[in-house]
Amino acid sequence: MKKKVSIIVEARMNSTRLPGKVLKNIIGKTVIELLLNRLKSIKKIDKIIIATTKNSKDDLIEEFANKKKFHVYRGDENNVMQRVMKAAEYYNTDIIVSITGDCPLIDPEIVDQAINLYKNNKAKYVSNCHIRSYPDGMDVQVYSLNTLKKSYKMTKSLLDREHVTLHIRKNPNIFPALHLIAPRSLFWPNLGLTLDDKLDFILIKKIFEKFKNKKNNFPLKEIIDYLKHNKKLLKINHNVKRK
Repeated sequence: MKKKVSIIVEARMNSTRLPGKVLKNIIGKTVIELLLNRLKSIKKIDKIIIATTKNSKDDLIEEFANKKKFHVYRGDENNVMQRVMKAAEYYNTDIIVSITGDCPLIDPEIVDQAINLYKNNKAKYVSNCHIRSYPDGMDVQVYSLNTLKKSYKMTKSLLDREHVTLHIRKNPNIFPALHLIAPRSLFWPNLGLTLDDKLDFILIKKIFEKFKNKKNNFPLKEIIDYLKHNKKLLKINHNVKRK
């Protein structure tokens, strides 16, 4: 029987550094809508699910999901591991493609490559972010619901349960991993294209404004070429401290 593949996007309003960031507006759309529209172009997925929290602040995310007809699941705010696991169970998902809601510029082609790498090998975990080679903001992880359930049973650490795949990544002997490494044209591990800070928002907004006539389908290579030819833009968020 064909295994069902779902992208699960972790998103919440209660960000410590930039509250409400996923619903901030860029070129007439919210950050999370821009992200989801890019992900919709991936052919190998069955569902896109927003995994948000039961915090009342996240009622707005559920309202957005319902209005735009995206699947949504609400779970524990701090136990993100359980939230993703329960979202996958609720929507009958076999293979989870994990993406965070602060990556609106993620390249669908990179996500597609990660899914292919997982499907065509026997690894329990595939990612492009455990070994950093792509810009921050292109992060994707692929693993099965069964792997996540096994990991969940093996750890009671609050830190592990806050960071969905931390326990999996710490135990490659139990969960064999494969890592997607950027080709030379996309190798820029120090470039920040994730939305952590108000300065990130300024840069990301400028990138979307530059490519607004491309209907959200521009790849990472075009972003990199644009920034290399406009190096003053790199100064905008150069000093933002990443977690």
